[in-house]
Amino acid sequence: MRNQSIINNIDWISILIFITLVVMGWLNIYSSSLSSVVEGTSIFNMNEFFGKQLLFIFLDIPLIFVILSLDAKFYEKFSTVIFGIALLSIAGLFVFGTTIKGQTNWYSIGSFRLQPSEFAKIATGLALAKYLSDVQINLKNVNHQIQALGIIMLPVLLIVPHDPGSALIYAIFIIILYREGLPAWYIWTGFITILIFILTLVTNNPLIVIGISFVGLIFYYFKSRIVDRNILFSAILLIAISGFTFSVNYVFNNVFQQHHRDRFNILLGKQVDMKGIGYNIHQSEIAIGSGGWLGKGYLEGTQTKGGFVPEQHTDYIFTTVGEEWGFVGSVVVMILFVTLILRIIYLAERQKTKFSRVFGYCVSGILFIHFFVNIAMVIGVFPTVGVPLPFFSYGGSGLWGFTILLFIFLKMDANKVNEW
Repeated sequence: MRNQSIINNIDWISILIFITLVVMGWLNIYSSSLSSVVEGTSIFNMNEFFGKQLLFIFLDIPLIFVILSLDAKFYEKFSTVIFGIALLSIAGLFVFGTTIKGQTNWYSIGSFRLQPSEFAKIATGLALAKYLSDVQINLKNVNHQIQALGIIMLPVLLIVPHDPGSALIYAIFIIILYREGLPAWYIWTGFITILIFILTLVTNNPLIVIGISFVGLIFYYFKSRIVDRNILFSAILLIAISGFTFSVNYVFNNVFQQHHRDRFNILLGKQVDMKGIGYNIHQSEIAIGSGGWLGKGYLEGTQTKGGFVPEQHTDYIFTTVGEEWGFVGSVVVMILFVTLILRIIYLAERQKTKFSRVFGYCVSGILFIHFFVNIAMVIGVFPTVGVPLPFFSYGGSGLWGFTILLFIFLKMDANKVNEW
């Protein structure tokens, strides 16, 4: 009876999109791997990326059944425990982690590698949903704001030393807090901080940015209502902006690693290095641009088959889509992602509990920022930060992490009929 209830109530539209994305992802991994594969190699060959990904997909099936078989309240009841385990797993990387390409992101057991940061996002979403679902919590309260932001910052502080790109994903949780009542000035402060940071790097002159900020504050001061005008607050804000502006170059030159600085310089047009750090993005743009409207055809991509784009089976998997499936195929893939994200938001809004609703927004937010950053990265409008494309990029940790994230929420949604 219980299994029949899940089958009847689960959102099959989301599952259909999920299956479509996973299948399309594997097809592109297969295509992107052929440049180094001997003709006639079996698709089940575990020495090839497509063979390993196929195994990960097969193992995904029992994982889904386990998630759906657990009671929906299990995830709320043990959310704090799950969050604690996730934090310990990331902290353990400092001692037991394996370093690959300069980043200590994985645990290695023989030939098998596990990336705990992919699962920490799920745990953070559950912990945040648990905290915000407390009837006493009000995000207009400063103490509650600090505690909610603390839940987000704990994994970030542990992840940043290993993988700044993955830490970037956690910024999306601020939008979730805003949805639940966090004052809008947090969002505006974040956007303005990023804008000032970029302007300072572009102009290379903090005084110009401070001048622009001063004009902006004067404009705001005279445009705001009389009761909102506070010259002391405006002066303090200008001092804070000035201090931050003068600190940008120090942070950029002393906190960022060299490859991070190179990527920002290339993105901002301050450095051209088509054979070095800018090679990946340059080749990615060539591959996507060469696809035209309809693409060169599946398995017919010359850039893909020639292996010109490094890491094309992982972070740059979308270049295969652009070259072989063209503009039309790329748009279809993007429509599928957007449809899934909007569908999850729709499901989140109809939840009967605040815990389920908040977690639903966490799911949609995580999928969105991965999708947005990855595609922006491969078309050259965002620095290369190593963010995978959900269900497309090669990797067991990524595939299983996104699957767990999605199906925990689908289980909650299927169970909502019992929450009246």
